[in-house]
Amino acid sequence: MSARVFVDTNVVVYSLDAAEPHKQERARAWMEHLWRSRLGRLSWQVLHEIYVTVTEKLEPGLDAAQAREVVRSLMAWRPVANDRRVVEAAWALQDAHRISWWDALVLGAAQVAACPVLLSEDLQDGAELGGVRVVSPFTTSPEALVEWRR
Repeated sequence: MSARVFVDTNVVVYSLDAAEPHKQERARAWMEHLWRSRLGRLSWQVLHEIYVTVTEKLEPGLDAAQAREVVRSLMAWRPVANDRRVVEAAWALQDAHRISWWDALVLGAAQVAACPVLLSEDLQDGAELGGVRVVSPFTTSPEALVEWRR
């Protein structure tokens, strides 16, 4: 697969969350695949959400130093800023698909990053929204997506 994959907050959080071992295993497989292939992308919004979730919402969570290290490492994925292009795309997506503002921002960032795939459990698996296909990391493996993209 040579197409970029935009990663939503929940995938990274599940890769760190031992409370749900099955989801953690699947999320880790995706994260490892995206690190190896160098095809993972995300946004600054996603990085902010990761930090807040793993330090304030996970039980047990990460301490600030651990969470900051996770976020710093993911900065290598060239995060997309929520600039004018992302906001304009998000408005169009929100109007066209009646999705939440936060989901629209993630999808808009995926569009701006030229990612044909959004890896997330927050939207309907298989939905095509604004040229971005939603793929659940818990129903599709990285290997299956490689086959799908061929």
